[in-house]
Amino acid sequence: MKRILLLGPNGQLGTDIRHAAAANYHDLHIQGLGRDELDVTDVESIGEVLRTQEFDILINCTSYHKTDEVESNADQAVTVNAHAVKGLAEACKTKKARFIHISTDYVFDGQNDRPYIELDSIGPLNVYGATKALGESLARAVWQDTVIFRVASLFGVAGASGKGGNFVETMIRVGAERGQLKVISDQRMSPTSTADLAEMILKSIEVDIPAGTYHAVNSGDASWYEFAKSIIELSGVEATVSPIPATEYPLPAQRPAYSVMDNTKLTAFIGDIPNWHDALERYLAAKGHLVA
Repeated sequence: MKRILLLGPNGQLGTDIRHAAAANYHDLHIQGLGRDELDVTDVESIGEVLRTQEFDILINCTSYHKTDEVESNADQAVTVNAHAVKGLAEACKTKKARFIHISTDYVFDGQNDRPYIELDSIGPLNVYGATKALGESLARAVWQDTVIFRVASLFGVAGASGKGGNFVETMIRVGAERGQLKVISDQRMSPTSTADLAEMILKSIEVDIPAGTYHAVNSGDASWYEFAKSIIELSGVEATVSPIPATEYPLPAQRPAYSVMDNTKLTAFIGDIPNWHDALERYLAAKGHLVA
């Protein structure tokens, strides 16, 4: 039985990893380690805390991911998204344990005209993306048995910590309240269910994929407008959805206009990954939002 230490066990992704493991992966023993036991903002304590833990694999779901807030809190972002990641990788090296780290599509600059593959050059446009890119580099440099999963536009039943839910819930709530939504149509990405992402991660452990970087996203792509339109239609909310350019909804952090990622490398090891539309239907059904 593989012993897995999970950081961020109660977040949107961590919750689905725990649920998926309990339901389908009985040869994996998941132990959650919450912030009260390991605070990644205290980088100096990481090695000391992990020295007392027994694990074969460490999954890091912690991150300072409030993209706009991060723009004015770069020091904290560097601490959590980079220096702490290095500390975790060093602890894994000491234990000879695999390090699984969650990164982001925001390491890219959005200039591609096709889905990004793992070998494409990075060029983050915001502080969040830059600190996540630094975390990737430090982890790789420290420990060779590192697996990095770049993920994107997550939605899960537990909701995103500190974000008041997720994009799906926000669209349903605001659509019901106002009867109309204006959503950015000139940014394309890979909407991804944390339930499906949890399966990708656990399957990768089961088949023991090689160390390296993988794009772990649902298949297909959409603009935020197209994603919102599907949410409203499938949930039966009485609201109109109108497209707007990103320039009409300015935010502190610049987003890439195109951050769609190609998951072909990962599917070669774990099999086909569902389309985001299918994932959205399952999510809405689980939340009781899906109109039959």
